[in-house]
Amino acid sequence: MQLGLFTPIFNALTLDEALAELKRYAEISMLEIGTGGWPGGNHLDFDTLLANKEKSHTFRSKLQDAGLTISALSCHNNPVHPNKEIARRDDAVLRKTIQLAEQIHVPVVVTFSGCPGASAEDVTPNWITAAWPPEFADALAWQWEERLIPYWKNTGTFAASAGVKIALEAHPGFCVYNPETLLKLRAATNASIGINLDPSHMWWQGIDIPTAITELGESIFHFHAKDVAINEAMRNRNGVLDTKSYREMAQRSWLFRSVGWGHSELEWKRIASALRLAGYDYVMSIEHEDALASTHEGLSSAIAMLSRVLLKEPPVDAWWA
Repeated sequence: MQLGLFTPIFNALTLDEALAELKRYAEISMLEIGTGGWPGGNHLDFDTLLANKEKSHTFRSKLQDAGLTISALSCHNNPVHPNKEIARRDDAVLRKTIQLAEQIHVPVVVTFSGCPGASAEDVTPNWITAAWPPEFADALAWQWEERLIPYWKNTGTFAASAGVKIALEAHPGFCVYNPETLLKLRAATNASIGINLDPSHMWWQGIDIPTAITELGESIFHFHAKDVAINEAMRNRNGVLDTKSYREMAQRSWLFRSVGWGHSELEWKRIASALRLAGYDYVMSIEHEDALASTHEGLSSAIAMLSRVLLKEPPVDAWWA
C-alpha cells in the first residue's frame, strides 16, 4: 500500500509550486490529480495534454522526476444532471479524463455516480432517501432505469475499451452513496465500474468501514483517507442528516476531519487490515477537508497516523499453519 495525496489541497499553487511544497512530505509517493468538475484542473492543461502526446508524457515525467506517480485522475461531477447542458459538459470532461488516463497510463478515473431529477421534466437533481410516499419509490426506479444504468453502462464500456477503471466515490446527494447502491450499479453495468472508497462519507451514515470493505471486495479501485467526527450532542438532538453549512462547525452533527481526529489509530488499522484481506493494495489518497486544521498541520497529522497504519511490505507466508 502506498500513501498518496488528492491535490486540490494545493489548488492555489501552480504545479511546480505544489511539487516544491510536496518535498516537505517525503512519505507521499502518489498523486490523485483533478482534471475538472468540483476538484478543478489547476495542475494540468487538460486540452493541451490531450492534443499533444509528447507534452502529456513530459507532464508525467515531471512527476516521476519528483519521485511521484499518478494514482488517479479525478473529475468529480454530475454527468446525469437533469440540466442537459450541465450533463453534456460533465460527460465531456469525464470522457476526456478517461482518454487522458489512457494516454498517460493512469489506471483509474475517480468521479461521482451523479444524480438526475425525479422525472424527465425536472431541472434540479433529486436525491431520494425514502421509499414512501409512493411517488418517491416511482421516481427512484425511474432514475435508475432511465438515467443511471443506461449512462454508466455506456460509459463503463467506453472506459473498458480504454483500459481504464472508473472509481465512483459513494457520496450522499448522489445515487451511489453506500456499498449497496455501488454494487447494484456495478451488477447492472460492467466490471469497469467500481468504488473510490472514502470512509468519511460512510461513517456518518452509521456504516462500519471494515464491514463495507469486505462487502465491496474486488470493486474497490481507489481509496480516500479522510476522517469524520460526530458531534454526539447534535447527532442525538437532530440525527445525522444535516444541511447546515460546513462553516457552521459547532452546530453540525458531524464534520470532516484529518485522519486520526475522528477515529482512532486502532480503527484505521482495522481498515488497513480489511483492505489487505479484500485484496486491495494500491493507495490511500489523503483528502484534506478539515476546517479546524491548517493545511500543513492537517496533512502532517494524517501522514503521521497513516505511516504507522499502512502495510507497505508483502505479508509473510503463514509458516505456522
